[in-house]
Amino acid sequence: MPVYEFECSDGHITEQLVRMGTKSTRCSKCNKRAKKIISQCSFDLKGGGWYADGYSSKGSKSSKKSD
Repeated sequence: MPVYEFECSDGHITEQLVRMGTKSTRCSKCNKRAKKIISQCSFDLKGGGWYADGYSSKGSKSSKKSD
C-alpha cells in the first residue's frame, strides 16, 4: 500500500498508508474528513542509465544506412 497525503478543512496535512483507491479519510489531529491531495514527488534519478541515455538515443540498428 502506498503512502498518500491528506488535508482536512482546518488545513492539517497528514500522511497515511492507505489503499490506492482511497479518496478521503479522517484527520488524525482533528478527526474531520480529509481529502487526498497531490503532493510533490521526492523521486530523483541520478547517474547514468536507461532513463538518461534512452533505449535508442544513439540510433538503432534499423535506422543505420546499409552500404
